[in-house]
Amino acid sequence: MGVKDNEGEQAGPDTTVLVVDDAAASRYAMGAVLRRAGHRVLLAGSAGEALSELDVRLHAGELPDVALVDVGLPDMSGYDLCRRLKESPVTAALPVVHFSAVAHGTADRCRGLDAGAEAYLAVPAEPEEIQAVVRAAARGARRRSAATTRAGRLTLLAEAVLDVQSAGCLDELVETAAVHTARLAGAPAAAFVLGDEGAVHRGLSRRRAPAARPGADADEEVADLMLRLMSGRTGVCSRVVPAPVWPPGFLGPGRGVPAGVWAPGEQRLANGAAHGLPGDGGALLALARTREEYAPVCLATAAHARHGAADLERLAHATARVAEQLLMYEKERHVALTLQRSFLPTRLPRTPGAEIAVRYEPASPQAEIGGDFYAALNTPAGVLTGIGDVAGHSLEAATVMVELRHALRAYCAEDPDPGTLARRLDRMLQRYHPETTATLCLALVDPPSGRARVANAGHIPPLVVREAGSAAYVRAAGPLLGLGLDRPLPATVRLRPHDRLLMVTDGLIETRGTDLAVSMEHLRAAAAGAPPGVTALCDTLFECFGRERDDDIAVLALSLTDAPSSNGAAP
Repeated sequence: MGVKDNEGEQAGPDTTVLVVDDAAASRYAMGAVLRRAGHRVLLAGSAGEALSELDVRLHAGELPDVALVDVGLPDMSGYDLCRRLKESPVTAALPVVHFSAVAHGTADRCRGLDAGAEAYLAVPAEPEEIQAVVRAAARGARRRSAATTRAGRLTLLAEAVLDVQSAGCLDELVETAAVHTARLAGAPAAAFVLGDEGAVHRGLSRRRAPAARPGADADEEVADLMLRLMSGRTGVCSRVVPAPVWPPGFLGPGRGVPAGVWAPGEQRLANGAAHGLPGDGGALLALARTREEYAPVCLATAAHARHGAADLERLAHATARVAEQLLMYEKERHVALTLQRSFLPTRLPRTPGAEIAVRYEPASPQAEIGGDFYAALNTPAGVLTGIGDVAGHSLEAATVMVELRHALRAYCAEDPDPGTLARRLDRMLQRYHPETTATLCLALVDPPSGRARVANAGHIPPLVVREAGSAAYVRAAGPLLGLGLDRPLPATVRLRPHDRLLMVTDGLIETRGTDLAVSMEHLRAAAAGAPPGVTALCDTLFECFGRERDDDIAVLALSLTDAPSSNGAAP
């Protein structure tokens, strides 16, 4: 056992002192004093030997805790050696104590301190003084090291919280949380969030070899464990669970034995031996739940990282907050999608003399819900087709979409003229949803004559794809619905048999960073080269543009036929 200072701090076997002195007798005498105090001692006869010893120790990861350096070294003064050590990032934190048997003056002491030394000893000195100076230097270095380490961990934690707060979906959240848990713990990690209807969202800090992957029932085992540990409680806690309880494959291939229990503010109660996991057996879990109605979040890592439980709890709390928001958004998205799909027609009307095909694809799960819609209605004046998009991405946008579509159906029974309908829908939005705008394009097609009247309210104009393989946009434009502005008269275009009238929402072609006019030209070229038929046209456009989109997509294509068409189903 080593001696303790007045504060009870251990200063023996855990403290290594490098003594640098060219006088062999003095060097060994100093070493003897330090060994009697319980220190490990390294000896060097010159600055060169000291630097070589430090290089070896540095590569082994075992730098000494204190360096005692004589100022009168033959190859380099002790002052210069100290400066060299302090200028190197890898040895700058090593405390240096200068000593000398001849340079005792005030100027000598100031010179040593100015060079970066922590203290200056005049020798010969009493053993108690030497031991006290070494203890003080080592204690100060440990405190500075601890403060630096803590600052580094706080930086990692801040980065982790910012990253999890930026997650756009639950799968991204668990992957991000797992990576940062591993960084904080210095060990493999996993993150879990329980979604709706028991769905488990899981992220791992790194890829696993096939033999080390979790079993088929591993997610369910973790979910059951999370619910049991957080039963009836909210807030944050951490636990070390026995390795036989923790499924293998998440943190490593093996299982271990009980390792104890942690709770906020509590100390470790027990330790276990390592069996298949680094350090102690089992797994350290940081669990958090914001409300009882929400399922808990779990961050898991190897049990030997229990020293970082407090930081992992903070990260778990931040992850739970983000998970709550994402789960609420998923529920709202599900309601909005259900609303959209329930009010979009599942079957197209029978339209003599025309064939219609539609496609509707909601945005990817990572994107917000939109207000896209389409309509195909038979009227005494012909078939009325429409496509539109309510501004915004929310349940409210989907609700307004439903109102617009029902109003369109009701209004067209009185007057199917596209210009009249656009004006009436504009007034409806102004009255009942004054903060909402929408785009809409309407086309009233008379199949026997091929005459089509088009009214456009801020939407992408229809594209006429001729049977001969050319394509051009209808010159129809007008202000958004909901602004109360004057509207131009509808445009008129003549369709021939087998020509196709194409209407799309901007989600099909709009790409961030690309001018819409460029995207519209790409759409025109793709439509012109599509195979004959409305179904083939829709399929071609989705193949060209419909992958990995961040917005809803609606497409409607109408073609005049030589004979009345049969009833078709909308996908």
